[in-house]
Amino acid sequence: MTSSTPAGVTAQPGSARPRGSVVEPRQLRRAIAAAGVGSALEYYDFYIYGLASALIFGPLFFSGLGSDTAALLGALGTYAVGFCARPLGGIVFGAIGDRYGRKAVLMSTVALMGLASFLVGCLPTYDAIGAAAPALLVLLRVLQGLGAGAEQASAITLVSEFAPPARRGYYAAMPYVGIQAGTLLGAGVFAVLGATDQELLLDWLWRLPFLASALLIVVALVIRLRMHESPAFQAMESRSELAGNPVRRVLRASRPNVLRAIGLRMAENGNSSVYLTLVIAFIAGEKVYEGHAALGSQAVAVGAAVAALTVVLFGRAGDRIGRVLMYRIGCAVQLVFALPAFYLISLGHSWLVLAVVGFGFGVAVQAVTGPHCALLPELFGAPHRLTGVAMSREISAVLAGGFAPLLGALLLSATDWAWWSIGAYSAVFALISFLTTFVTPETRGRDLLDPEDAR
Repeated sequence: MTSSTPAGVTAQPGSARPRGSVVEPRQLRRAIAAAGVGSALEYYDFYIYGLASALIFGPLFFSGLGSDTAALLGALGTYAVGFCARPLGGIVFGAIGDRYGRKAVLMSTVALMGLASFLVGCLPTYDAIGAAAPALLVLLRVLQGLGAGAEQASAITLVSEFAPPARRGYYAAMPYVGIQAGTLLGAGVFAVLGATDQELLLDWLWRLPFLASALLIVVALVIRLRMHESPAFQAMESRSELAGNPVRRVLRASRPNVLRAIGLRMAENGNSSVYLTLVIAFIAGEKVYEGHAALGSQAVAVGAAVAALTVVLFGRAGDRIGRVLMYRIGCAVQLVFALPAFYLISLGHSWLVLAVVGFGFGVAVQAVTGPHCALLPELFGAPHRLTGVAMSREISAVLAGGFAPLLGALLLSATDWAWWSIGAYSAVFALISFLTTFVTPETRGRDLLDPEDAR
């Protein structure tokens, strides 16, 4: 087989195949920017939706259910529906990315997510059109989920395939700075809106954050148009090594690593949802926090600001001590912190809520998020990598992300808003991932053109 090196990629000495990791710095910067801006849009969209589900959508779209609790559960149910659509989006777009390139997927997903979010801001409410309003809301949430299904998988895969092996964890974590920027932007917008007149907010002001998605779509598309295809994908394409059916290949050869990735994601995705969505519902139901309507959004903003700094530090730590060890340490911190965190929140002090979310999400969750960004792409072989990452991420997103707020709200309702119930719930997510690290191979420094999975 004749070797050919894609433009901008330097072949490794003594190897007939480029490792897909030594590239021009400008290409790496563009890949990081393209991944980061899409991540910002995705999480801006998803977290304004999550915050709106906890604070606004109940009375606007589910008032026909008869009670405030039923309306809240209905709103959080639509939040879960978006996550249910993500595995399908991950499988479809992941297979497209493995067959036709990462860039094609990143262009498609950002447009679909942003358009769906914009249209949420245009929807009439239950008072205007009755049951059609929540039905349309669910439909748009499904479209959002389909687009998001491969967005993050594509982002971390793209950057991992551009990054030098010795610093892959550091660079692969950078798209998550975009995630925190999007979360911070969404939380900041709702913190401001939460301080406004409630009647005005429920009348029309809530629409503005969703309509603003149109601006983010334009920025993301412009940046991604200038992006190069991943060197690893170019190398496989030049050698005709692309998988004919990446979904079938993942299902036949990669099931152990898919299951490992799902287990690892419980602490990252599950506890992200706990701290960024369920905490808001918890304090909204606590009488000691009456009159603090913006507190939940403020806490999310603090957590996201801290996370934007820590996620790359933990990604870099994974480069130094190993992905799996860093992950295990992060899970242990989450496990120890879970019950004390929600006891502190129950005490009724606003500053404690900010501190708990700042540490719980900004430090404990990022201690697993940072190393996971490179670990997941390194688990899978090159021809089916994006499909494997997307499938495992999005199945776990349903289990740990989509249903976490809904099941957590049911737990709170069943235990009369007891703090220990949500603390125990958080601990379960951390324990699952902690145990999974003991059956996960160390992947630091893998050649990302290796067609076989890590074992």
